[in-house]
Amino acid sequence: MVETIFDLPVEKQIFYAVLGFSWTVYLWEAYLSYRQRRIYRSTTHVPQELGKIMDSETFEKSRLYQLDKSNFSFWSGLYSETEGTLILLLGGIPFLWGVAGSVTARFGFSPDYEITQSLVFLTLATLFSAFTGLPWSLYNTFVIEEKHGFNQQTLGFFLKDAVKKFVVTQCILLPVTSLLLYIIKIGGDYFFIYAWLFTLAVSLVLVTIYADYIAPLFDKFTPLPEGELKTEIETMAKSISFPLTKVYVVEGESLKVCSKRSSHSNAYFYGFFKNKRIVLFDTLLEDYSPLNKAGDPQPEQPESEETSSESKAKPKNKKQGCNNPEILAVLGHELGHWKLGHTVKNIVISQMNSFLCFSLFAVLIGRKELFVAFGFTDSQPTLIGLMIIFQFIFSPYNELLSFCLTVLSRRFEFQADAFARAMGKASELYSALIKLNKDNLGFPVADWLFSMWHYSHPPLLERLRALGSVKQD
Repeated sequence: MVETIFDLPVEKQIFYAVLGFSWTVYLWEAYLSYRQRRIYRSTTHVPQELGKIMDSETFEKSRLYQLDKSNFSFWSGLYSETEGTLILLLGGIPFLWGVAGSVTARFGFSPDYEITQSLVFLTLATLFSAFTGLPWSLYNTFVIEEKHGFNQQTLGFFLKDAVKKFVVTQCILLPVTSLLLYIIKIGGDYFFIYAWLFTLAVSLVLVTIYADYIAPLFDKFTPLPEGELKTEIETMAKSISFPLTKVYVVEGESLKVCSKRSSHSNAYFYGFFKNKRIVLFDTLLEDYSPLNKAGDPQPEQPESEETSSESKAKPKNKKQGCNNPEILAVLGHELGHWKLGHTVKNIVISQMNSFLCFSLFAVLIGRKELFVAFGFTDSQPTLIGLMIIFQFIFSPYNELLSFCLTVLSRRFEFQADAFARAMGKASELYSALIKLNKDNLGFPVADWLFSMWHYSHPPLLERLRALGSVKQD
């Protein structure tokens, strides 16, 4: 008689269901990526409708860049999925928990000090993740991004940056985790409400202090000098009652990209209530981009050790960025998100989801079979319970939610474009989107299914079509 999964103990059913769903998601993602790679390989000439938007040289560069990124994503994704499966099959999580217990025992802490053991476990897990991910990150930065002209880092700067990110992350993660575990342990029957309120407070604090205290650890923020651009930004903000206090130019968004790390472009705003700031990447501004200035004659200046070791400043994407009217159009789009309440709506959705997850966690945390399924037969550590339930048990729900948020994000992007259009900036936004797509080597042709599942921003052509009827006005 053939034994099926339903004949197995419930613990085994849970374990294999988690593995099966994880590989189902991976195969679905691999299929979507395969469809998109077919587009990259087959679309070798600029489509007729793109003839006035993108020249053949840029089109070919973007095609090859996105093809390289897709191939890299396939192999890195396969490695990640295989690694995760082996960790589960070989009992990697209970093994690491045991190692953490041995470490704490050496310092005189008994197994009763669960929070201390949890923090050691978390540190070891993040170290493991950092080391196993390092080769992939190195290849992505120094092979793919380097090949296509985006990398601006030296190896020394990259490694120093990685260490700095790790330390900053631990300084935030460990205290927050210890307090969360403590709240769950002492919270009684309503611990999930207190845990949710705590994570809400932490998220609000982090959003508040991020750009003022965390981002400057990585990048240099400089106030935008007085002049025509700053005056026009302030005038535009005032026209929609946006409570702007400061405008910064930054060498990139902390923990993501900057002109020291990359030549991609972006802009964002932050702050609560009457204290809003706008941040512009130097690579977004035509007059500030170091790539534009790299080819211009410069007076000789002494080169600091930091400058020579941290940034290559290679003039690869000449004439990067947007002119002032286009920058104002991009900011009109960003301010549209604020005026239309998209930021608040996203926060509300996020917190409703967080509350729901903590409520379900409170129901499931007492189920011993969940712990046994992942190798914890003698103990039920709270941190492990959080990991099992939030990462594994909730994974089908998380996938569905992610897709719904992607659909909602695209809707918000169209609305923000329409807001900028209503401000009379359709033509400038039209040209800015084309420039930014060119600067970032975005490929304007997408498989419909890949786009529907992955693109939080509408494809370029869809956005241009939505702006097109007004562009001629």
